[in-house]
Amino acid sequence: MLETLALLLFAHVLADFLLQTDRMVASKHRLPGLAAHGAVVLTTLVLTTGSLSSGLFALTGAHLGIDLIKQGSGRRGPGAFLWDQALHLASLALLAMAEPGLWASGLWAPAPALPGLALVLAGAIAATRAGGYFVALLIAPWMGKVAQGLSGAGRMIGLLERSVIFVLILTGHPEGVGFLIAAKSILRFSETREDRLVSEYVIIGTLASFLWAILCAEAVLIGLSALPPLGISRPTS
Repeated sequence: MLETLALLLFAHVLADFLLQTDRMVASKHRLPGLAAHGAVVLTTLVLTTGSLSSGLFALTGAHLGIDLIKQGSGRRGPGAFLWDQALHLASLALLAMAEPGLWASGLWAPAPALPGLALVLAGAIAATRAGGYFVALLIAPWMGKVAQGLSGAGRMIGLLERSVIFVLILTGHPEGVGFLIAAKSILRFSETREDRLVSEYVIIGTLASFLWAILCAEAVLIGLSALPPLGISRPTS
């Protein structure tokens, strides 16, 4: 069952955070936009599992239904994002429980390390891309109240810092996260020391970004402990 869930999760993050364009997001309230996203979801499910199970079609329908619920609610904040993703994860888990042998009956079953690799990649995408969406939604109420630097620079910094944290934890060097916090604090010191608003804005965004990446990395390590080994383990000391 866990192998199936890992592949379904990989398909989900691919469809929602790598292959879903801004145009799809903006047009999902209309049938063509919703159908385009549904085609991406189904295609990623089929390719990652190597299966044409009817359950994948049902999961695609559930995915679109959840998206429509979110669209209809009109909510766009971090809470709505978390609830939306929680419902998607629940639908993945339900299919994995209903069809635990989906992975074993698929085309990729002869590659036993694939679910573990898919989980690592899914975690990396969730830590970087999904984390970026969450942090942006979280700090959105204050974005217009602080001076902005280079266009897109904040997003890139967040992407890089979450990537570094994810790699540090998976490779058994969590102490490196502390050095990353110290380095960012030093670099931001001159900007934030005399402006409380900017200081609090940076702290909120940084802590949210770091926490998201840490949780994603820890979740991947927990999942890997139940899957065929990839040579990645928790630090022993």
